[in-house]
Amino acid sequence: MNKKIGIIIVNYNGRRYLNGLFFSLANVEYSGEWEIIFVDNASPDNSLDYVKERFVPKFSNLKIIELKENIGFAGGNNVGFKFLIKNNFDYAYLLNQDTVVTPDFLTNAVSHMKDSVGSVQSKLLLFDKNDEANSLGNALHYLGFGYCFGYGMSKENTNKYLKDWKKRDSELNIAYGSGAGLLLDLEAIKKVGMFEDYFFMYHEDLDLGWRLRLAGYKNVLAPFSVVYHKYEFSKSIQKYYWMERNRFVVIFQNLNYWTLFLIMPALILMEFGSFFFAIKSGWWKEKIKVYRYFLQKSSWDKIAKGRRRVNNIRKKTDEELSDIFIGKILFQDMDNWVLRKIANPFFDIYWKIVRFFV
Repeated sequence: MNKKIGIIIVNYNGRRYLNGLFFSLANVEYSGEWEIIFVDNASPDNSLDYVKERFVPKFSNLKIIELKENIGFAGGNNVGFKFLIKNNFDYAYLLNQDTVVTPDFLTNAVSHMKDSVGSVQSKLLLFDKNDEANSLGNALHYLGFGYCFGYGMSKENTNKYLKDWKKRDSELNIAYGSGAGLLLDLEAIKKVGMFEDYFFMYHEDLDLGWRLRLAGYKNVLAPFSVVYHKYEFSKSIQKYYWMERNRFVVIFQNLNYWTLFLIMPALILMEFGSFFFAIKSGWWKEKIKVYRYFLQKSSWDKIAKGRRRVNNIRKKTDEELSDIFIGKILFQDMDNWVLRKIANPFFDIYWKIVRFFV
């Protein structure tokens, strides 16, 4: 417990969340050295001045980094990573602005950080939802979709599931950890790289967790490290551009060419379905923007650079990691009968067949 930890909080218009967040941080019980790195993404809601006036006098371990423009969740955390690495911190803990922590969340997370572990996700619970789960580790679909596993699970069912899971896997290995509450080994980050700056938001934690697994590290869940998340599934149309674009970038960068060839029929079929869904839901213009992005040479130059980085760190083959991928999307906020009755069964069977040839 003598590891030096920096808690990175990337803030953008988070004024309404800051009281709950900082009041909970005031009660943290961790015997080692820790600091709060508050990175403000040029918030126009006066939240930066509020932190300076309200919390700087109360927290001697609070460092503020003020950015001139909004560079997104990925870019903001990268600024935090660079600060921590420069100042010889051991671990970074990524914490969303809309969270409330429990006193021992750091201690319990650090207890799971073994030599082969690259990241440890706290158990994320929904704030004011009777301890319903937000994420018990994130799930990774072979077509690049990522989502919160266990979302909406009751406290009773969560405890039962964790107990059964512990019997099967004492380490509680997960595909990747949610950036809402995630402890990262900075030595591992130096090896695999930070977030992709140009991701801006969405899938940056999926990409990093995948790279950690490719480099031979484990991503695990710390079930007694509890963080409450004031989670809301965004209805913003703009988010679909980042989600869809980054989903493609991740699989193009991290899968080998043979695996990409094997999943291509499913990827194309999914595109027909998702484009129809985009028209029906009113975000088809964002979908077109995604296609335009991949018509640019500069986009493929970035992907090629990402593939080279992955190849340089790769210690695990796609075959060795095939068990982390799933064939179903089981996220309640995206649930509908087409997904449940048609898409999920088809894509699940497709993956079960294809993975034998990976």
